[in-house]
Amino acid sequence: MPDLYALLGVPRDAGDEEIRRAYRRLARELHPDANPDPAAAERFKEVTRAYEVLRDPERRRRYDVFGEEDAGPGGAAGDFGSFGDVFEAFFSSAFGGAGFGGAPFGSPTRTRAADVQVRLEVDLAEAATGVRTQVTVEMPRVCARCGGDGCEPGTSPARCATCGGRGEVRQVRRSILGQLVTSVGCPTCHGEGTVIPDPCRDCRGEGRTVGEVSLEIDVPPGIDDGQRLRYAGRGPAGRRGGPAGDLYVEVRVRPHPTLRRDGPDLHTRVPVAVTQAILGAEVTVDTLEGPEAVRVPPGTQPGTLLRLRGRGMPVLHGRGRGDLVLEVDVQVPSGLRPEEAELVARLAELRGETVQPPDRGLLGRVRGAFR
Repeated sequence: MPDLYALLGVPRDAGDEEIRRAYRRLARELHPDANPDPAAAERFKEVTRAYEVLRDPERRRRYDVFGEEDAGPGGAAGDFGSFGDVFEAFFSSAFGGAGFGGAPFGSPTRTRAADVQVRLEVDLAEAATGVRTQVTVEMPRVCARCGGDGCEPGTSPARCATCGGRGEVRQVRRSILGQLVTSVGCPTCHGEGTVIPDPCRDCRGEGRTVGEVSLEIDVPPGIDDGQRLRYAGRGPAGRRGGPAGDLYVEVRVRPHPTLRRDGPDLHTRVPVAVTQAILGAEVTVDTLEGPEAVRVPPGTQPGTLLRLRGRGMPVLHGRGRGDLVLEVDVQVPSGLRPEEAELVARLAELRGETVQPPDRGLLGRVRGAFR
């Protein structure tokens, strides 16, 4: 079990102000809004727990005598001051510390902040390779003046007199089955167990202020349009040190001028002249890596699909890439010049194909040109 004084980096005889300054320094360093490292988030929870115990004179005394197990606000074993304490001890041994409704007795609540979503636009090439970029979000963040506890510097939260720091008040009712004890959130401290005698002038006791926050985002290769990325604990700061919300990033992929996505595959149309389709040719097509020459085999039919293996989109969180599928679009010319019409007519004659007779005037002019 970690030593609470060591977690805060203070000696065992440290005063209240020294403990408070140590916690504020560590909170600014380890809070998820300032440090995205998961290990820092776990340490932030530990130092917050240490501060909650050591800032309370009674809980600190019990910790010094009994250790952390007996530092909670419910009192040390055998120290029962009321019927409610006896009732709590019974439920702690029989049901793991939960009273009616499943909420632990003597556990002040810290409301988790709401989540926030932001939209990020990338182009198709960035979606294929992945990209690291920044997004700016306007949302609640930890108050720089008070470090998140809501108190004016030099002051501390005080234990709520209504609930005695429990965050809840208990009601005892008599029924035919005997005494029935229920607990509800404290109306004075709203379940937090503490009140702010001297609120911070910047956040007015909230422990957070609204402002712009810039966050670095890693978009993974293969992300598709409309998919969301979740960053746990990177969203709005919680009220008075409560858990932060999550940040969701909705990724929108801008349309490409020539490439269309279908899952991991990319599709594009390749315009090919009729003579190129008949005789074969080398044409240039767009790929994610830039223009590339592709061979069209002789005798290629309209609508033929040519496939470039592994030239599509990466598989998200997987291995390999899709294909680039080329649909051949044979372009039939119109408005032929007389000599062009004569050549096509000669080709049809050689192949024994019946075609629509050309305009006699045009044909006569064409024949006259070759006499």
